[in-house]
Amino acid sequence: MVSEETLMESAKAMLAMSYAPYSHFHVGAALLAKDGRVFTGCNVENAAYGPSNCAERTAFFKAVSEGAREFTKIVIVGGKDGVMGEMCPPCGVCRQVMREFCDPETFEILCPAADGSVTRFRLKDLLPESFGPANIT
Repeated sequence: MVSEETLMESAKAMLAMSYAPYSHFHVGAALLAKDGRVFTGCNVENAAYGPSNCAERTAFFKAVSEGAREFTKIVIVGGKDGVMGEMCPPCGVCRQVMREFCDPETFEILCPAADGSVTRFRLKDLLPESFGPANIT
């Protein structure tokens, strides 16, 4: 089983891969699939802003493109100029993508900060009363 420390190090490593020439706010993520695979992602900005993609969604889209559909947790780190800072919670769009593939009762979101603290959430706490796949079946 992949340790949380390994996930945190994987997310931190993605800060260097981030493409953030406009905001200079770099984000890295490491997503753990139920089968033990780890998928990483970084934010990728675009001059037109709208086509930009968050680190969390990059990790999810990579995972889905590789056949993973069930996940247990994600680690998200971020900071100005690629230096990890305060905790970096996911945006609303990323929360909705998580909801598509994750059980809100059990999926964990870990947000480490530079001071060594780690804030933990369940998806249900960040996206209460969410709309998911069951709502349209």
